[in-house]
Amino acid sequence: MFFYNILKSFCLLVVILIFFDGCAKPDWSKTAEPDGKKRARNNVEEGRGFSLGIGGNKKGGDFLFASANPMWRASLETLNFLTLASVDYAGGLIITDWYSEGNTNEAIKITIRFLSNEIRADGIDVTLHKKICNDNNCTVNKIESDLIFEIKDTILRKAATLNTQTKKNARKNKPKKKWGD
Repeated sequence: MFFYNILKSFCLLVVILIFFDGCAKPDWSKTAEPDGKKRARNNVEEGRGFSLGIGGNKKGGDFLFASANPMWRASLETLNFLTLASVDYAGGLIITDWYSEGNTNEAIKITIRFLSNEIRADGIDVTLHKKICNDNNCTVNKIESDLIFEIKDTILRKAATLNTQTKKNARKNKPKKKWGD
């Protein structure tokens, strides 16, 4: 019983120390932004977030939300006419459902794997599978087609455009410094 009480007290102390590790003395010289959405957007852009302070990184994590990744956004925009079977941002994978245009005996499935967050041709892998069905007997084969190049090219072009637009908007929305600051 005595050991249990010591263990319980120790665990409580560790939780309290972790909680207070993230606390810092507030800077009262700055005025707070009254709009919560702007504050949240600024925090994400500056890389601030919830952190336990483990590893010495006191600024928070490196946030790569799906809405902020131009490759991810471009891929979803390119495939917006297809039904998505599986989407895993953390794993970097998009898989469409089987798609056919009128012909019920043939269908294709597109798989996109992200190998990098950078906008590069070798940062994305596009795979096509074709399903051919004859009398309830279906075969699925991986195919090499010009469609793979077209999909990859479209995604890379859109990602570059989105990245440029995001950078322009960030520069435009950046607060201007006043004289004497």
